[in-house]
This record gives sequence, C-alpha cells and structure tokens, in this order.
Amino acid sequence: MHTFDRGTSNGEGFPPFLFISLTHACNLQCRGCWARPNPPPAELSWEDANRIIADAKSQGSRFFGLLGGEPLLYENLFHLMAAHPDCYFQVFTNGTLMTQEVAERMRTLGNVTPLISVEGLEEVSDLRRGGREVYARTMEALHWARRSRLFFGVATSVCRSNWNDLVAERFLEDLVERGAHYLWYYIYRPVGPDPAPELCLSAEEIVALRQFMVDCRSRFPLLLLDAYWDGQGRAVCPAAMGISLHINPSGDIEPCPPIQFSRQNLAEGQHLEPLVRESSFLREFKSFAAAKTRGCILLEDPAALREFVMSHEARDTTGRNTGLQELGEMNPQPGHHQPGREIPERGFVYRWAKRKWFFGFGAYG
Repeated sequence: MHTFDRGTSNGEGFPPFLFISLTHACNLQCRGCWARPNPPPAELSWEDANRIIADAKSQGSRFFGLLGGEPLLYENLFHLMAAHPDCYFQVFTNGTLMTQEVAERMRTLGNVTPLISVEGLEEVSDLRRGGREVYARTMEALHWARRSRLFFGVATSVCRSNWNDLVAERFLEDLVERGAHYLWYYIYRPVGPDPAPELCLSAEEIVALRQFMVDCRSRFPLLLLDAYWDGQGRAVCPAAMGISLHINPSGDIEPCPPIQFSRQNLAEGQHLEPLVRESSFLREFKSFAAAKTRGCILLEDPAALREFVMSHEARDTTGRNTGLQELGEMNPQPGHHQPGREIPERGFVYRWAKRKWFFGFGAYG
C-alpha cells in the first residue's frame, strides 16, 4: 500500500480530499455516532473554516466533505460554499432539515451535492437515529433535491438491523424512482457513547455487500459508490493511504472522522499545510495502520490503535473525554480486509474510476 504524493518538501504529500466537520450540533442522536460531545457543541468559526479551504486549495485540493453533527445547522454553511466557487462540496446531511428553500439555495450555488443519509425504513430509522418520522422526513428531502434538479446521493451505514431493507434491489429501484444519482454504502462502525456493537456486520455479510454492489453496478442507472475496495477488490483505507484526513469542529486534525485523537490543532490562525506536513502522528498513523491491515484498524484491532495513540500522547478529541475508555471497551469486529475473498470490479468504468477518479485519485491502481 502506498500513499498519495503531492510532492511536498518532505515527500509525504497533502491529501486531495478533506472531511471537515463544521459543527457538533445535531437534531438527532444516532447509534454508533462519534460526533456526540458533551454540551455545548463545538463549532468551527467562519475564519477557521474559510482558512482551511483556502490552505487546501493552495495544495491543489478542490473536493471537500462537509460533516457535522448536522452541517445544515451551521450558520455559515452557504456563505462558506459561495466563497469558494472553484471547489466542490459534498454535504453529509440527515436530510430532516432539507427544505425547498435549502435545496434551491444549493441549486443556485451549483458547487454542492447533498449526500442524504438513509439508515433504514420507517421503524429502523427511528430506532437508529433517535428521532420520530425520520424516514418520512428524509424522503421529503429527496423530493426537494429532485424538484430543485440537484445532483444528489444517498448514504447508508449498513448494519444488521437495516441489511434486509437496504442491501436489496427494491431499495435501489426506489432510489432510482426518487431521482437519486448515486448511493454510497458504508460499513457500520460501533463508536461513540452508544456504540451498539450488536449491529456490526459479520465477515460473510461484508463479502455479500461487496458482491451485491459489483452485481448491481451494471444493472441500475445509479452510481454505487464505496471507499473500501479498489478495482481488484482488495481492501483499502483512505486514511492509511494518505488520500484523506478529518478536521473536527474544534480545529483538531484527525486521521479520519471516527478516530478522534490528534496532536495538531488549527488554533491561533495556524495554517493547515505545515501542520499536516510536520505531523509525526499523522505520518506514522499511515504506516502503522497499513502494516496492521489493508482495511479498518478501528474495527479490526482497536487495542493496537489504543496503544498507538497512547504512545504518541495524542489528545482525546471526542469532546467527551472518553476516547481511550471507548477504545478499551471495543472488541475486534470483522472488516473488509479478507484476503482470498476479493471480488474484482466487472465493469471497465468502475475499474477506471477506482484508479483515476472518485476516491482513488490515482492511488488505488
């Protein structure tokens, strides 16, 4: 496994894709969510958020995932995207706040795609998300996105409780009818104050999910996306490959969103690029994780991850001061690294996309 190299002075490169959590504020309380700090919720200032994007642009990055909490609760969201018309933003939203006005503002901007989370049908959505009528409100979000002629997608964190409903051709057919353009499948990770490890997929279910995507990609007018496998069906970790990193609402720089530990913070107007370039924690995380597995170190070996963050004296950035305790209580779970069970992409377009586009940026091939 190799890292993506942008040719910076130390040879480590700068990630082409940044996840930025703008706020920890949220109107739901989902099981397995890492972004649930003690109150009050943290929030990136306009100045910090704007500087992060400007710094990343200076390194050639133009694609940003905006997360929360719920990013639609971030007051400066549209101002931020409008300030950078040369960038493209993917807004990870639970959809319950997606009104006609919000969708039309996105359409006017033109540089944003909402990624609307669907975590199950009626009953499962309410249980997973800690709300009421969540599924109906999410479907209304899809309606407004389609009516406003947005390029939009659906994301789902696949787990035991939603498997039968969401890893199903009828779900894909429904999304096509509702006008969705892409579907992004994630694998559930048991993190946060309510980890619910009983929802984790088995090794067989993970392989079946991969097979389902490969089988359906050529049969539905819907892009089926993932960030877990390359064109040959081998497991990949974008954070370990240096393709992405995460910045939380307090300005902490983390390897990925659910690994909430950091040694660098964007305090006092510091710029992003030198902090990333000079970070031994981020650099050594990549080699550590890649040496352990091609897949997800958090799922497969939380004890080793705990030892790693302790050895680097990384700060707990959960906002709960419980990060090490939570890691210590995690048991290993099956991940997508299953040697000998690789399922290659069948179609040329997806093989090419894995190498040259999407989450590959030339690093998957």
